[in-house]
Amino acid sequence: MCRVYSWIFPSLSFGLIGVTWLMAQDANYDEALVPKYELPDPLVTIKGDRVTTTEQWQQVRRPELLRLFEEQMYGRAPGVPSQLHWEIFDEDRKALDGLAVRKQVRIYFGPGKAGPKMDLLMWLPNQATERVPFFLGLNFVGNHGTSSDPAVRITDSWMRDDPKAGVVQNRATEESRGRDQESWPVLDILARGYGVGTIYYGDIDPDFDDQFHNGVHQLYHGPGQPRPTPEEWGSIATWAWGLSRALDYLESDPDVDGKRVAVVGHSRLGKTAMWAGAVDDRFALVISNNSGCGGAALSRRQVGETVKRINTSFPHWFCDNFQQYNGREEHLPIDQHQLVALVAPRPVLITSAEEDRWADPRGEFLAAYHATPVYRLFGKEGLTDDEMPPLGQLTGGQVAYFIRSGEHAMTPVDWRAYLDFADRTMKYKP
Repeated sequence: MCRVYSWIFPSLSFGLIGVTWLMAQDANYDEALVPKYELPDPLVTIKGDRVTTTEQWQQVRRPELLRLFEEQMYGRAPGVPSQLHWEIFDEDRKALDGLAVRKQVRIYFGPGKAGPKMDLLMWLPNQATERVPFFLGLNFVGNHGTSSDPAVRITDSWMRDDPKAGVVQNRATEESRGRDQESWPVLDILARGYGVGTIYYGDIDPDFDDQFHNGVHQLYHGPGQPRPTPEEWGSIATWAWGLSRALDYLESDPDVDGKRVAVVGHSRLGKTAMWAGAVDDRFALVISNNSGCGGAALSRRQVGETVKRINTSFPHWFCDNFQQYNGREEHLPIDQHQLVALVAPRPVLITSAEEDRWADPRGEFLAAYHATPVYRLFGKEGLTDDEMPPLGQLTGGQVAYFIRSGEHAMTPVDWRAYLDFADRTMKYKP
């Protein structure tokens, strides 16, 4: 999202903050000014054939849509690194006063230990008698920023300076511990019978535009290649790729049911969760919170953040091919309802906040609504009414929607909706 929060962009010069603020003031929030648009049909192939069976969807239409999203928006990512490996460097089976198992796992993307890597922080209910379902998501503040537990290793990757929040010279300090605990209500999650894990997104790819000389990209540039080609992975696809590598580990963990892992994310990391869940069908449940433009919101509505605005402020998030649609959303061969549909028939939950108009809550709801025909093809229920539900009411079937009061954030109220949805779609083994 282009909206700026002090804990994410605390010390930028007026340049980016000022431009972002001015663009936000100039954004359209009036439904009467939404341009007329026609959404591409998720159930009509490029050749114009109507998809009438699940086999057609899986073998023809879904691969078509994935390729379009890869080539025109997020960028194509590589597969599993041949030398992916990991080590558990911390395990305490009586953490949080005996309520939890805490694990910390370092996942290496290349050979040895000198190259790019990421740290996965895991919490599991310590009374579990079998492998547990699990929530996985990226965080903005470092793993130590999601918990006050002093045993959680302080993230050592690059961070944006914020001395007031304990980030000095682009590195976290002890003062930054626990500053975003509310976004990760671990005890509430454990009490419902789930595990939860998180990774600092900057471990995978630092969130600034330096032509992709940092992060995991360095392992994949060919000889003399300065940056990804126009159809190759931007940062969102890179962060999503990292989530899949975490899932590679989780499938091996004896405490986690690797077939019941939900991917969850907020804001730009909500965009990331949506793309990760679309690309990697091993994720059993996909949850996107306040993800807006480039996430769950329909691009053609041009409400709040638009394609041009997001590409201008954050040119590294998407592949270079996406730039050609700046101010030309009607020329996109895809729209975000089709991204939601790519998750089918697995459950997907889109969540919004009433005051987060920059993310276009109605556009997020409509994407879920217009993805419903694909779920019906599989005999699954989605959204049956194109009118948004009341605040605080979880609505829908396998494709569902939830909106709460308040602003752009991931809160315990959101997590209650995630857990309620997971209870009915993922918690119990088929």
